[in-house]
Amino acid sequence: MLVQPYYQFQQDLHSKGIIFSFTGYVSEGILYALGEALKQKMALDETDANVTRKVFSIFVEQVQNIIRYSADRVEGEVGKKVELSSGMIAVGRENNRFFVVCGNIVSQDDVTALRDRLQCRRWIKTPSKPITKKNYASQPKNKAEAVALV
Repeated sequence: MLVQPYYQFQQDLHSKGIIFSFTGYVSEGILYALGEALKQKMALDETDANVTRKVFSIFVEQVQNIIRYSADRVEGEVGKKVELSSGMIAVGRENNRFFVVCGNIVSQDDVTALRDRLQCRRWIKTPSKPITKKNYASQPKNKAEAVALV
């Protein structure tokens, strides 16, 4: 039976400081429900309101990236148009600081552009010249390269 492996998985997440996680297909409606659950969990944990807002904002941005850019998606009609995108998101706490981890499948066609965008991110982390809006704006941007710089 799968009870023991699932329980072990939950314990493993807990030991890594994960307070909230979701893996599967998401939509705007699911984003709303997950966001509400996250805010409620943080309120129950008596997290500072400003910290909650910051974590929530990052969480929403990351899930919206899954919705918009995941290559693993299903679309169809069930009385109305339905679009679901697959990904995973986790929020955790380590050393009294929060972290948000997010991931989704990208198309092989988008890998090069995304890798270039991530190189830009590495450049921003340790720039050899001052970071300005002009420098950042000169970097190529398209749907495949949407990487949140949080």
